[in-house]
Amino acid sequence: MRRDRFMLPAWVYALTAIAASGGYGLKAVYRTAASRATLATSVYHDQALSFLYGQLHGTSLGAITAWRYLAYAALGAGLMSLFLVIRHTRADEETGRLELLGSAAVGRHAPLAAALLVASAANFALFVLSAVVLAAGGLPVAGAIAFALAEIGCGLALAAVSALAAQVSATARGARGLVVATLAAFFLLRAVGDSGGGHGLRWLTWLSPIGWAELVRPFTADRWWMLALPVAAAVLGTAVAIALGAHRDQGAGLVESSSGPAAAGRVLAGIAGLTWRLQRGALAGWAVGFLAGGLAIGVVAKGIGQLVGSSAAVDKALTRIGGQAALTSAYLAACMSLAGLVAAAYAVSAVLRLRSEETGSRGEPVLAAAVSRLRWGGSWLLFAAVGTGVMLLAAGVGMGLGYGVASSSAGTQLPRLIGAALAQWPAALCVAAVTAALVGLVPRWSIPAGWAAVAICGLLGVFGPALNLSQAALDVSPFTHVPKLPGGAFSVTPLLWLTAFTLVVAAAGLAGLRHRDIG
Repeated sequence: MRRDRFMLPAWVYALTAIAASGGYGLKAVYRTAASRATLATSVYHDQALSFLYGQLHGTSLGAITAWRYLAYAALGAGLMSLFLVIRHTRADEETGRLELLGSAAVGRHAPLAAALLVASAANFALFVLSAVVLAAGGLPVAGAIAFALAEIGCGLALAAVSALAAQVSATARGARGLVVATLAAFFLLRAVGDSGGGHGLRWLTWLSPIGWAELVRPFTADRWWMLALPVAAAVLGTAVAIALGAHRDQGAGLVESSSGPAAAGRVLAGIAGLTWRLQRGALAGWAVGFLAGGLAIGVVAKGIGQLVGSSAAVDKALTRIGGQAALTSAYLAACMSLAGLVAAAYAVSAVLRLRSEETGSRGEPVLAAAVSRLRWGGSWLLFAAVGTGVMLLAAGVGMGLGYGVASSSAGTQLPRLIGAALAQWPAALCVAAVTAALVGLVPRWSIPAGWAAVAICGLLGVFGPALNLSQAALDVSPFTHVPKLPGGAFSVTPLLWLTAFTLVVAAAGLAGLRHRDIG
């Protein structure tokens, strides 16, 4: 609890905000029964919407809220539990912390039990807050409770899956990858089951904890008995994890990592190759996520008018964020801004790996060879820059293909949306450069300050226009200066200024890294 005193409240707050946005936001969009009935008809005949959000059961405001937000709220609860359990089990075992604790009067299963208890407490807090904000928004109390229980049911099930992965994999990275892949498979099973009902595939939804959350049907049927499935999965998974943990050595996994080759390949002959080797897995995972997210956004773009209804408030919000009047272009431009923010988060995480290599004493052996600090730090910054471009390219390709296929204009939309995505590149690199400067000049504060920079840009980009903040306040975010593409006027001047700022600030960070003590 002490080590997660900041991160856990942030997770719970963010996931509660998802429920709150459903309870309050959709009320302004679908005010009439006729608008809700029109939406239900559209969803019933649109397999893409069923793939993304699930089946819509009913036409009440609560049913629409559950349809739009429950699957993703359950996915978020699963991610929260995943990172929490792996961090306090396999990651601490890998770094030697659990061996130190085990030398005292601490039982063998105490770390796993503590991690699962904290994960359960976080999910319980999420349950209480989500139910309260939904009920406060005017939705039925019973449905609000069912929604919140369905959400945390997925979180508890994924906590047990994470406990199992911590016993199987010998590394924290391998355990996270295993659970993330499992969670992605759960989401895909739910999506295929919901969209393929006419082809006899609806049974796939029953194989996924995310699908179980949807099958509770909050605000429609409130099928309480469905909650027994995630509870049974959590109990059974925890019991198996405890049993497996008793039959392996400290620091080892049930599946050991294979030994590498005796001699390094040509790729590892230089510092750039080493950086690529350390980051290639994360890069691939992020790129796949950007591509899949871009495809989903692009598919929805063609029918965005039906999806948001005829609400002037929604049109105005999209116009403010997207910077233009045409609804589809405003939607795509707003999504491009969000893609840029997420790409900035990747860039910050890649730059902060330089700091983790330093604090983990893995940088000193590299610098003990014929490698200068500038080459060492520059390789990480270069990889962060190139990786950010790859992320945005994947997002542009996904949106271009999704929207192009849906509108039968892939040849036109693909290059148009790739260009719009790459226009976010300089702004994302500005945030990465600030983080690099923090690593070089004030390394102690680099991690919280780097993520705070991402958070500030996100708040200004998403809420700044709606709060009518002054232009001076909005200009703090580099994303304010990016042309609103697609659809807006393109200007290369602000992109050049952002690039110049990035180079100067990154150079300051490398200069600081060169002259300060390592570690």
